[in-house]
Amino acid sequence: MGLMTFPFRLPFRPLQGFIRLAGVIGEQAERELNDPVRVRRELEEAQRRWADGEISDEEFAEIENEITSRFVPGTTRTAAPADAAAPADDDRS
Repeated sequence: MGLMTFPFRLPFRPLQGFIRLAGVIGEQAERELNDPVRVRRELEEAQRRWADGEISDEEFAEIENEITSRFVPGTTRTAAPADAAAPADDDRS
C-alpha cells in the first residue's frame, strides 16, 4: 500500500521537510531564550547599567520584568502605560 501512495505524497515532501525544520529551529530558539546562563547574564548587564547610571529605575524595572516574565506563564512582555484606561467589565450574564 505504501508504494501505491508514495507518488502522490512525493510532491508534499519538501513542505513536510520545511515544517520539520521550522519546528527544530523553534525548539532551539526556545532553549536559547530560556538558558539560565543567558538570563543571568542579561540581568547582570541590566544591573550594571543601572548601577553606572546608564538607565533609570523605571527602565531597569522594565528590563527585569521583561526577562523574568519569560518564566511566569500568563504574563506579557510589554507593560501597559500607567495612564491607560482599564477595560470596562461587561456583565452580560
